[in-house]
Amino acid sequence: MNFQDHILESECKNIAAGCLFCGKGISIFREGVFDTRFGIEGSFNISMCASCGLIQLSPSPSYKELKRLYETYYNFDGEKGTVYTGLREYFFASAFYRFWLAIDGDISFHGIKGSGRLLDVGCNEGRGLQIYEQNGFDAEGLELNERAAAEARKAGFTVYSDLLEEFQPENLYDVVVLSNVLEHSLDPKKMLFHARRILKPGGQIWISCPNSQSWFRSLFSRFWINWHIPFHIVHFSSQTLARILRQSGFEVVCSRQTTPALWVAHSLIACLFAKPGQPTKQLRNPFLVAALMLLIRTLFFPVLWLGNFLGHGDCLVIVAAKV
Repeated sequence: MNFQDHILESECKNIAAGCLFCGKGISIFREGVFDTRFGIEGSFNISMCASCGLIQLSPSPSYKELKRLYETYYNFDGEKGTVYTGLREYFFASAFYRFWLAIDGDISFHGIKGSGRLLDVGCNEGRGLQIYEQNGFDAEGLELNERAAAEARKAGFTVYSDLLEEFQPENLYDVVVLSNVLEHSLDPKKMLFHARRILKPGGQIWISCPNSQSWFRSLFSRFWINWHIPFHIVHFSSQTLARILRQSGFEVVCSRQTTPALWVAHSLIACLFAKPGQPTKQLRNPFLVAALMLLIRTLFFPVLWLGNFLGHGDCLVIVAAKV
């Protein structure tokens, strides 16, 4: 047990609940965490499994409640024509975006070139599909938000609106992308099982998700942007994610950590401005966010690099192959 795990364990209070991974007992180590993005009312607890180390929201919301919250607050809502969306689209289409991926970290796998059939799970309105296609892949999407899926289809992409466990593709995929998706699952092991089911033999799963052992989780405490209450259900360390992948029939091919300047900027903004029950509008201010990103990436590069090197980066990026 490392020092950080010892501190977590010393903070724990026993509660009657079960780990979403191994089913054993979990304990609260952080209380009163609230939504720092949309202003959803109420506070929540974060718990850790004493057996496998998985960290999770406690208690977990029901699927029905999550569906209502997603439809009310989350994902593509049809926003167009604003300064924020205009600058965002310009940024993703620019050559500077490729340069930014190289220095800041590619958590969406937008820098990988290749070929074969690729499924982007949670593709939203299809920004990633366009990039994957430009990189050589035959890209399709899976998106439950019908408004977002319709936008992607207008752009010419094939997008399905099935639940992953109900999805029955005509042909298997070479790659399944879970970019900032797995942490949203009420049953991550089940999600990985069905991702494996639709992959060809030797096919790869590309996963990025917040790192529960991040230094910034400790620094920003309840304002860490990646608590993302109540949408992030599970929080993986590199060890717990590798373990669940092995038990789901995957072999880790490569694993790295990165700390996107955007995530640090958002945590800082939340720390300065977020209030319970109120949306943090400053998170949608493109000029404030961009200025903080550039400041963080230029001035604090050594700190971010050291955190990644020591296993305390903000984001886990893993490629695993079906065995």
